[in-house]
Amino acid sequence: QLQLVESGGGLVQAGGSLRLSCAPAESRFSINRMAWYRQAPGKQRELVASIIPGSSTNYADSVKGRFTISRDNAKNTVYLQMNSLKPEDTAVYYCNAITSGNRSAWGQGTQVTVSS
Repeated sequence: QLQLVESGGGLVQAGGSLRLSCAPAESRFSINRMAWYRQAPGKQRELVASIIPGSSTNYADSVKGRFTISRDNAKNTVYLQMNSLKPEDTAVYYCNAITSGNRSAWGQGTQVTVSS
């Protein structure tokens, strides 16, 4: 079973930056799509950004121009560079991966808190 390990969350002031990382606990899986989602208190989980082989990316309108998703294919690691953070970006951020066998896996979540 694919397990994902996330890191990089924390507390930052508005306007600051954070970089999230997500990698599989084991390297034996072939992973296609990787993505970041977030869930704020009292809200539904929403897609933040996704990346597929060939580096085609997709972003939520609310983060376009501020967040960048990237991937190290050799390590199956996905990153989310978050710049110009706003208090409304405060949420638990979850990594998601879809394997070549079409199985979905989620990370444990990492808290991002942006103070005003």
